[in-house]
Amino acid sequence: MRVPCFSFIGTIGFAGALLLGGCNNSALDNALGLGTTNGSATGVWSGSDSVSGLGVTALINSAGQATFIRSDGVQFVGTVPASGSTLTVPVDGYTDFGNAFSDGSTYGTGTLNGTVTSGSSISATLTFTTSGGTAVNGTWSLNYESQSTTASSASAISGNYTDASTNAVLSINANGVMNSQNPANGCILNGSVSTNDTTTNVYEVSYTYGNCTGSYAVLNGVPFTGLATVSTSASAPVLTMAVTGASSTTKYCIVSPLTGS
Repeated sequence: MRVPCFSFIGTIGFAGALLLGGCNNSALDNALGLGTTNGSATGVWSGSDSVSGLGVTALINSAGQATFIRSDGVQFVGTVPASGSTLTVPVDGYTDFGNAFSDGSTYGTGTLNGTVTSGSSISATLTFTTSGGTAVNGTWSLNYESQSTTASSASAISGNYTDASTNAVLSINANGVMNSQNPANGCILNGSVSTNDTTTNVYEVSYTYGNCTGSYAVLNGVPFTGLATVSTSASAPVLTMAVTGASSTTKYCIVSPLTGS
């Protein structure tokens, strides 16, 4: 199965932005082996992979939903328990659309093992195998970002955000309703942004596409869900969103930074 990854608002091409997830922190989840931690991994994290030399950014909400994004666009999606110092997290990995692992595959599975210190650092090793049978390993050192503690709300994230690669504008209103239309491929996005923890700058995202034409038509009707965060450290706010979705035959991932006006 091909597992392509599209850049945000139905456009192809992404180099080095962020994030995706699952959720946990219950006795049932632990019994199923979905992960174990002590301390909290909640927040926005960034650092590097000493094996590949690439940057890594993570978004983790208070329910454990997590996405780890390497700066070449490869994304590792998993579930992190909300408490504990030890990480054992099964992950699914996806390459950016148009790219592939060295064996030509675009998807794989693995495990992230390591430790987390609340509000400080994550140290972890990745053991991963592509669907083509190639091992892809990593050693990650991530630091907690101060933007993690910025309060989140629908009104705080509201505004207009532009995709620099297409000039398509994503609008989010004060109730968290969002929409966009890409003039290049006709894709119309309708969805919402919400937050389950107003003390943390990580949002939950869901949307669908319609009206996409050409090669983008495969996105029509596919339900996407994921995470987002807003950074205000630059002169203009930057919204980073990462989602995954699946049709009856194919899995998709979409990640992109958008600049606020």
